[in-house]
Amino acid sequence: MLSFFRRIIHSKVGYVVTFIVLGVIALAFAAGDISNLAGGSTGGLGGNDVATVGKQEITMADLRQRANDEVAAARQRNPQADIAGYLAAGQLDASLDRMISSYALADFGRQQGMIVSKRAVDGQIASIPGLQGPTGKFDENIYRRILVERKLTDAGIRRDIARDIVVQQLVAPTQGATQVPAQIVAPYASLMLERRAGEVAFVPMQAAASGAAPTPAELQTFYAANLQRYRVPERRTIRYALVTPDQVGARAVATPAEIAQAYQQNRAKYQPTEKRTITQVIVADRAGAEAIAAKVKAGTPLAAAARAAGLEASTQTSVEKAAYATQTGTAVADAVFAAPASSVVGPVRGSLGFTVARIESVQQVPGRTLAQVQDELAKEIGVRKSADALAQLHDTLDTALTGGSTFDEAVADAKIKPVTTPALTASATDPNDPLSKPDPALIPIVQAAFTAEDGDAPQLVQTGADGSFAVVAVGQITPAAPRPLAQVRDEVAAAFVADRTRQAARRIAADILAKANRGTPLAQAVRQAGPSLPAPRPIAGARTDLAKQQAGGADPALALLFGMAQGTTKMVEAPQGSGWIVVRLTGIQRGDASKNPAILAATRGQLGQMVGSEYIQQFARAARNQVGVKTNATALKRLRAELAGQGGSDN
Repeated sequence: MLSFFRRIIHSKVGYVVTFIVLGVIALAFAAGDISNLAGGSTGGLGGNDVATVGKQEITMADLRQRANDEVAAARQRNPQADIAGYLAAGQLDASLDRMISSYALADFGRQQGMIVSKRAVDGQIASIPGLQGPTGKFDENIYRRILVERKLTDAGIRRDIARDIVVQQLVAPTQGATQVPAQIVAPYASLMLERRAGEVAFVPMQAAASGAAPTPAELQTFYAANLQRYRVPERRTIRYALVTPDQVGARAVATPAEIAQAYQQNRAKYQPTEKRTITQVIVADRAGAEAIAAKVKAGTPLAAAARAAGLEASTQTSVEKAAYATQTGTAVADAVFAAPASSVVGPVRGSLGFTVARIESVQQVPGRTLAQVQDELAKEIGVRKSADALAQLHDTLDTALTGGSTFDEAVADAKIKPVTTPALTASATDPNDPLSKPDPALIPIVQAAFTAEDGDAPQLVQTGADGSFAVVAVGQITPAAPRPLAQVRDEVAAAFVADRTRQAARRIAADILAKANRGTPLAQAVRQAGPSLPAPRPIAGARTDLAKQQAGGADPALALLFGMAQGTTKMVEAPQGSGWIVVRLTGIQRGDASKNPAILAATRGQLGQMVGSEYIQQFARAARNQVGVKTNATALKRLRAELAGQGGSDN
């Protein structure tokens, strides 16, 4: 339930589906202090349960929702992602395993007496960006509306958040408590210093013949075998109406009366003031303060006199009396602001001890009249009135949508202009327009539309830090599907020829590989394969070189070199499909990290992270064994078949 609830929550920069803790922001919804973690129904393994963890059930609906959530999250990174690929990668079983571990850890925590305060759960909910209104504060009306629309319950959401908090509290100390002994670190660290040498042959794609033009039958077969290449992701037309500060501009103009009232309410702010720059030191006893004051009055800089006494002077720059008094006390402020510039004051007893101060400078700030601050006040009032007008319009639209108004009715009543987009993907592009680029202004709107399901009520989506928002509704949904062969025939033909050429080049490389592994020198094997092929080149490097390359993409030849045995030859495809690489390992120089503390420390840290993750896995396994876990293979198989039947729509 919680994962689905989170899936529909979005922010100005997008939404996050998979996370453990939302952050703790104190907020009390109502009286009460402790949430019980014992939630979940009791009983055995039912026909619609894919698993039971202790007395808690994981139903087919729970796992179905988790699967859809994870596919939706994957689409944010790759618009081509769909439920078919999710199932093919075995992610359904992995999701169930993660859910079981989470439930088991939470149940284990409950058995140990762990509890989560209601206030902590309230803070989690309040921190979700999508539940914040135009003012940036939590809006309970939005929260309640989403619960009703999604047929969720407040109790269920709270139970799931409490479970996540307990899991985080259990695993965080476990992961951070790892220690790896030097006897284990040293061999791994030495591997990083290992050096290897070899030679590399390259078979470019141009070395192979492309062959004749493909026949219709060959095109059809290739197209059928590579449908994913020509698949267009799910597209949605989106209806939205944008509300910005400009649209309420007429209601946000400050009147002369409002400006005058604001001036009167803040009159003290515009009165003449005096600001002083003060260097001071606070001494615990009077005798010490008098000694410092005497030195300063005799010409010693206050900072130097303070340092000689083992203290540190501080400087307050352009401070007003009221602000200074809150720091030092009224008596000190009265004395300091009564003294002339360049004079020394003190010692004067303050709130923290005896103050000795030197007046570095005095600045008289003249007051400002209403006429002088009129524009400033008008702008401040305008911003406030604009925010109020946007909030009022937001509440009006929210009430209308909650009351069952359609998109057209709500937009018409609010007198805002509706817009309908072409069929867009989740990345906000139009696949039918080769020049289509994502419009940054549409990103939060498109993200919100792709979290909704067909038939859902319109939703309000924040689009800007200035309070802008949009009414968003889903129009037509076009499921993901491959383009017809007729539309992509030229593209398929080019891919067929490229693939055939790639396989031909691979055969040449495989022939070189076979000869080299039978003892033929690599250079000779290359010459026998074809006179146009480039001669092999030497290659050498250390594992540290490989590690440095990881961020930008490691050299595949160097990476392969460190995955081979002495005297062997292997091959790998070159980047961007440019050909094939054949690598022969000719020498290995072992490393010694015993005198390299930096490598040892880095390796210890990396191993510590791995060991910490292993600790958590073992901890979760132990918790599962203690609370008891049962799985229902029949229900899981039924759910897998049901999800597979969704095809590319994922709806």
